[in-house]
Amino acid sequence: MNDVIYWLGVTTVAAPAAVTLLLAVVLLAARPAEWFTHRLLQCGNVIGLAAVAGVFVLMLAGGDRDVTVNLGTWVHVPPGYHFQLEFLFDRLSVPFAALSLLLCGVIGAFASRYMHREPGYHRFFMLFALFATGMTAAAVAGSVETLFAGWELVGLSSVLLVGFFHERPAPVRNGFRVWVTYRAADAALLLAAVLTHLMVKEHDGDFHHLLGSGAWPYEAATVEPWQAGVIGGLLLFAAAGKSALLPFCGWLPRAMEGPTPSSAVFYGALSVHLGAFLLLRVSPLFEMSAVLSAATLALGLSSAVFAAVVGRVQTDIKSVLSFASLTQVGVIVGEIGLIGLTAHLLPDGWGETLWYVPLVHLLGHACLRTLQFVRAPSLLLDYKAVENAIGDKLPRTASALPPGFRLRLYQFSLDRGHLDALLNEYVARPFVVVFRFLDRLEGKWADWLNGTPGDPATPSVGGGLAGRPTASPSSLPHPTPADVTEARP
Repeated sequence: MNDVIYWLGVTTVAAPAAVTLLLAVVLLAARPAEWFTHRLLQCGNVIGLAAVAGVFVLMLAGGDRDVTVNLGTWVHVPPGYHFQLEFLFDRLSVPFAALSLLLCGVIGAFASRYMHREPGYHRFFMLFALFATGMTAAAVAGSVETLFAGWELVGLSSVLLVGFFHERPAPVRNGFRVWVTYRAADAALLLAAVLTHLMVKEHDGDFHHLLGSGAWPYEAATVEPWQAGVIGGLLLFAAAGKSALLPFCGWLPRAMEGPTPSSAVFYGALSVHLGAFLLLRVSPLFEMSAVLSAATLALGLSSAVFAAVVGRVQTDIKSVLSFASLTQVGVIVGEIGLIGLTAHLLPDGWGETLWYVPLVHLLGHACLRTLQFVRAPSLLLDYKAVENAIGDKLPRTASALPPGFRLRLYQFSLDRGHLDALLNEYVARPFVVVFRFLDRLEGKWADWLNGTPGDPATPSVGGGLAGRPTASPSSLPHPTPADVTEARP
């Protein structure tokens, strides 16, 4: 039975990965028919879903709550640091992997008709298969390295689909904005992976060595409380960037530039929940650090309130649904923080059982929001039909807030809390200044090594913007208002 589970576990991730590779090869060689591309994607999703269902049935039959599929150590760094490719099937990963493959199949069927005769039809489905591969790998990851690989595939496919309509400048600019935010989250996750290798005695990223050998949610972290706070804080930062929590909410409405099918499965169902899933995976860390749990609770609730307020003034349905998704994701993250604070106060067994609450909330919300996104185009037609039938705009509810406060709240919501401007001024601009300074230092160091210090006509080798003369900040292009702000709908 162990061999069967092993191959079923490998097939869960290998099926969508094989579809991605095959579509890439086919698109390089020829232009296939639409039915071929769609059927190939659906076959990969069905095979992967059948494989994860098979693992689940065998786990029930054998009474196992935790099954590890280890594909070996891929990198070994003396004096004992090793990086493993490992899949973990338990009560957290199996539902999330099944949900990912199921919703990718549903949205794939919807997209086959929605994207019919679109010039980028085959490119869309290749990127969609890449996303399914990344989501499945992240869902069943048994080590930090495997999670990071799936995390990166999800981010790459998301950004490329945000900029899918690359003939227009707005999608490309907004896709770049999403990519920059993802980079910050990825850096935090990568730093957490490095610290995990340093703090765990086995010097690897295996979740069992970090969180104990018990099955989720009955694990117990093996690190010290301060270590749990440090690693958990970095993971919380990574989750905030991936799930568009405060202060990274600005990229979420920009991501709606992509096709509606990708918006539905990315920012309504799966990708936006990946940060919350990460926090659930390392839930024992929250039970060890009250400060981390309190910060998670505050971040989740503040993000939920912010999204609920801002979402009420959006003028396009996709932005409204995206902020509605963010509201629920914030509540899920708040639930995780609250359970971490109260788990140790409850009788044995009760605290661990509460971790199923945010998991069920996540699964249910993903399904609901997917249906709302795919229903959105026809909903607008129905709304206009009702308006035409009654001869005027639909009635609006009156607000009990004072007029002055209501106006200020409206302005705050319309500008989305001024978060984009604050991040540009106090995060992005200092970041660019520091790296321009470092670039100049690198150029001077390369010139000194080449024996040509102070010669402006001699290009730098190995530094200074890839072999070009080092430019001063005043000579480099500065961002225009269109680069850092978004036109209101």
